[in-house]
Amino acid sequence: MPPMPDRLPSMIAAPLRNWVLRAFPRGQSGIDYDSPPGDPGLFGPDSVTWRIHSEFPGMLAGGLCALMLQVLHPLALAGVWDHSRFREDLVGRLRRTTSFVAGTTYAPRETALALIRRVAAVHAQVAGHAADGRAYSADDPGLLTWVHVTEAYGFLHGCRRYCRDVPAAIADAYYDETCRVAEMLGARAVPRSEAEVHDYFAAVRPTLQVDERSREVLDVLFDVRLPVPAPRLSRDVFLGAGIALLPGWAGDMLELSLSRRGSARIAARLLRTSAPLFRIALPDGLAARACARMGRAPATLRSWP
Repeated sequence: MPPMPDRLPSMIAAPLRNWVLRAFPRGQSGIDYDSPPGDPGLFGPDSVTWRIHSEFPGMLAGGLCALMLQVLHPLALAGVWDHSRFREDLVGRLRRTTSFVAGTTYAPRETALALIRRVAAVHAQVAGHAADGRAYSADDPGLLTWVHVTEAYGFLHGCRRYCRDVPAAIADAYYDETCRVAEMLGARAVPRSEAEVHDYFAAVRPTLQVDERSREVLDVLFDVRLPVPAPRLSRDVFLGAGIALLPGWAGDMLELSLSRRGSARIAARLLRTSAPLFRIALPDGLAARACARMGRAPATLRSWP
């Protein structure tokens, strides 16, 4: 019998796998990730995007970080407020966003393009006026750029902090690759490097704010109950890990308490320690299926191109 330290990862992997599959059940999107053979999709196995998006802990924590950033933009917030069932179905929204990111990352090209067209059609129906009276529409190029940058920032830093080191050149390549989806949706002047993202945030910051609507959305997020074992602990770990990814200026704007920031640091250390276990628990995820479609070993995604 192997010593306990060697057996422990596989013992923990099974409940972790159950946790992930309950949070994000497979097969609901109806997407065929296995065919046609040789179809690289929008990115392909030599991309940085396939590698960063294969890291489940970084993607989930990064996505939550992006949501917290997005509520700072009054026009983006107005769209969520007016056209989203976030109070009743926040988990559903998380799942739909996850499905879109997964599909545009790993699905065959025509499927990915169809997903983009479908989301663009939904965006065309979302319009209204913010609390201050300004008109907004979800297909506004500036709003699309904001949503994309917050997500790309969250995913990149989630991978970098919790899963593996991301050199500066690889980070720049990631921003350069992923802007193609944002541009297909209608975003313009999309940052293509870490330096450009830094400058973009500096330019946008004067337009950001926190108001009662922002606080209510955050309250719903901080109180979400995931359909998984140990739902409160799970929420606190991943939300804390997401908070730990926020730029300092964003944490200050959100008026995060000292206790919440302290909890976030603990959650970040826990997720960093446990990230390798998710790879053991999920050897057959969408990245692996896309690699098989391309005749490539999933292990190739463990090193940078």
